[in-house]
Amino acid sequence: MENKDYIDIAYSLHKDMTANKFSLVYDGEITHDLTKVFVSLAENKMSKYSEDISVKKKVFHVMVECLQNLSKHAEYCESHENKDKYGNGIFIVGETNDKDSGYHIITGNPIDKKKVSELKSLLEKINNSDKAELKEMFKQQMKEGALSEKGGAGLGLIDIARKNGGNLEYSFVEIDSKSDFFILRTKISRNS
Repeated sequence: MENKDYIDIAYSLHKDMTANKFSLVYDGEITHDLTKVFVSLAENKMSKYSEDISVKKKVFHVMVECLQNLSKHAEYCESHENKDKYGNGIFIVGETNDKDSGYHIITGNPIDKKKVSELKSLLEKINNSDKAELKEMFKQQMKEGALSEKGGAGLGLIDIARKNGGNLEYSFVEIDSKSDFFILRTKISRNS
C-alpha cells in the first residue's frame, strides 16, 4: 500500500466512526484485561456526559456479557483470501442515531457453519419471548442447560435480551465453506 492509501483509510474510518457515533472500535483477541479496559473507557465517557446510573449499569452489563461471549466463542477458521487462521472478534460501542436515544453494542466473530442453525433457533426463541418468558428461560437454562465445550448454554444471550428490553439484531455472513461471521447488535435505551 502507498502512504496515501493509509491516510485515506484512516480518514475514512474516522469519518465513518464519527457519523455512526462509534466511541470504541476494537478488532482482535478479547481478554479479561481488555474487558476491564473497555468498561473503564465506557465509564469515563458516560461520566463525562453525566449519564444516568441505571443506563450505565445496563451498558456495562451488556458490554461484559458480549465480551465474554466473544472471548469464549470466537472460533478459528480458514480465510479464503490467505488461508490464515484467526479467531478474533470485533467489538463496537456507540450512541444510537435514532429517536430512541441510547447506546448500541455490536460484536462479530467467526462461527462454525455447523453451529449456525442452533444459534439462529436460540436467537429466534429469545426474540419471540416477552420479559417473563425470558426470566423463566434463564432460570430453566441455569437448572437444565447443556453446557457447550466452551461453557455457557445461551445464558449470556438470554441475559443480554433481559437487560436491553428488546430484540437482539443479528446476521450471519459467509466467510468460507466451513465458517460464517456472526454479527450481534444490541441497543440499550435511555428511555426504558
